[in-house]
Amino acid sequence: MRHVVVIGGGISGLAAALALVDDGVAVTLIESAPAVGGKLRISEVAGVPVDEGAEMFLRRVPEALDLVAAVGRADELVSPRTTAAEVWARGALRAMPAGTVMGLPGDAASLLGVLSADEVDRVRQDAELPGEPPGEDISVGGWVSARVGPAVTERLVDPLLGGVYAGRADELSLAATIPQLPRDERSLLAAVRRARPAAPSSEPVFATVTGGMGSLPASVAQAITRGGGTIMTGRTVRRLEATPTGWRVVHGATTDEQVLTADGVVVALPPSPAARLLADVAPAAAGELAAIDSASMAIVTTAWRTDDVPDLETSGYLVPAVYDRPVKAVTFASSKWAHVGSDDVVIVRCSIGRHGDVRDLQRDDADLIATATAELSTYAGFTGGPVDSRVSRWGGALPQYTVGHRERVRRIHAAVDALPGVAVCGATYDGVGVPACIRTGRAAAARVVAAMSPGPR
Repeated sequence: MRHVVVIGGGISGLAAALALVDDGVAVTLIESAPAVGGKLRISEVAGVPVDEGAEMFLRRVPEALDLVAAVGRADELVSPRTTAAEVWARGALRAMPAGTVMGLPGDAASLLGVLSADEVDRVRQDAELPGEPPGEDISVGGWVSARVGPAVTERLVDPLLGGVYAGRADELSLAATIPQLPRDERSLLAAVRRARPAAPSSEPVFATVTGGMGSLPASVAQAITRGGGTIMTGRTVRRLEATPTGWRVVHGATTDEQVLTADGVVVALPPSPAARLLADVAPAAAGELAAIDSASMAIVTTAWRTDDVPDLETSGYLVPAVYDRPVKAVTFASSKWAHVGSDDVVIVRCSIGRHGDVRDLQRDDADLIATATAELSTYAGFTGGPVDSRVSRWGGALPQYTVGHRERVRRIHAAVDALPGVAVCGATYDGVGVPACIRTGRAAAARVVAAMSPGPR
């Protein structure tokens, strides 16, 4: 029976392993952490289970919905009670303009409030300004500022990209981060209007599962083991070695090295560990992976007495980097999700950390909690203080899709494809959201199955 080793037990590796099991392949998944799940994890705050990482996924793409159904949890889908959000702009919290695509506007009038009248007039100049379509890859911030002015970049695009990638608009790739935007339009407003759905959908945009996203990895792991797969945790893969008929996967501490033989290997690791693992067998791919920078962040989750919290009518708000505040985003989790919090307790998550700025993340947990408390007290009207709190630190969590990222990914896949029966997957390549990670895992499984064949390599 063909045997594949999947290295990495985040949602990408889990999706790859489940796809392989469903294809009749013997699978061993190896994860260095004590449990699978990667950045999908849950722990309690004030007795309430709350996600430590991603809390939802897009419903409009099928991968996450399919995986939820595959593990028997389709009837547990939950939609947010509200997705209305705000942004701190011009001295106040203001409603996010409707009809934007990752903060890019399709019309100028909707921006009034977040932007001043003069800044809205600058947006309107987009229709008459000369210029060429984006064509070759450029930075999001560079193109947006040139077409509609820096205010749109600073107050809308940059904070939204910061929320997704913990990155900066002036560094991130337009082609990689907003791929749905047409590349043949000179006008930004016209491109956004083409990118928007032709008709509004009544379907919810986002979803999670009962208990939170952090409960999904355990369900996938159970499906893998039910299908005959093996999951090993607390074991770090040290190196890959090619053999005439496949691969040797060496794992464990130097004093406890063990070897698995495999017909194929899926590497579902972040850029840096993937580069180290592939350095000897695919140096070109390793070099490209090592050049991908990642951003670190922390999520401070606080629980508040209901009486100390103002009426919350939105799911949260964004804080543009231009205001130089440590907290970049606030999620009113209890307002957003019916299953988070209680009549007596309100749960709030604050995100801290942007690419290139590690100063705030060097503070200890108590300082970060105080920072989040000050943000909510000063700008959101909270009183008193939290009754419980938790700090979740995600070092190197978010790969940066800088200009040229898609070409870099193409080169990585080309180099890895030269290795018989090896594939890579994860948030490094084609999207950081849960559905995109699942999609890359399934694609990696399909590549390995297609490449495996009996006999010498």
